[in-house]
Amino acid sequence: MMHRLPCLLMAVAGLSMQALAEDAVLPDTAWRVVRAQFATSIDNREPVDQVVVLSPPQVEVFFFTELGNLEGRTVTHRWEHQGQVVSRVSFEVKGPRWRVFSKYILEPDQFGEWSVTVIDESDWPLYTELFRYEPASTNSLPAPPASMSSE
Repeated sequence: MMHRLPCLLMAVAGLSMQALAEDAVLPDTAWRVVRAQFATSIDNREPVDQVVVLSPPQVEVFFFTELGNLEGRTVTHRWEHQGQVVSRVSFEVKGPRWRVFSKYILEPDQFGEWSVTVIDESDWPLYTELFRYEPASTNSLPAPPASMSSE
C-alpha cells in the first residue's frame, strides 16, 4: 500500500494541473502589440515623441500601445521601477485595432531602469519596453584656463 501512495499523489497532481490548464486561456498568435513606446505627451491618441532616456525637469511619462486582434480582452500596463511593480493600469479592448496609453509621474528619487509590460488578463506577457530615468545633466564644461598675458 505504501508504494502506491507516490503514484496516487502523482495522479492527483496531474489531474489538478490538467484542470488548471483547461481553465487557462492560451494566447492566440493573432494577439499582438502592433506599436508601443514611451513618450512625453500624447496628442490625438498618438505619441508625440519617443523616450529612451528621460531626465528632470520632465516628470510625466506616457506609455502608448496599439493593440491588434485583442477585441473583448482586458490588457494591463504593468509599470515597474528597478524590477518592482509600482502601478497597474487596465484597459478593455473594444475594437480589432485599439490604441491605449497610461501615464506615470516620476518622483525625484525614482532614477534608474523603468519598464512597462503589456499583459493579458491571465498575466501572460505580450510585450515589454524599457527606458531610463536619469538625473539632469549639468552639461557644464570645465572653466577655460586663465589666459596668460605677456607684457
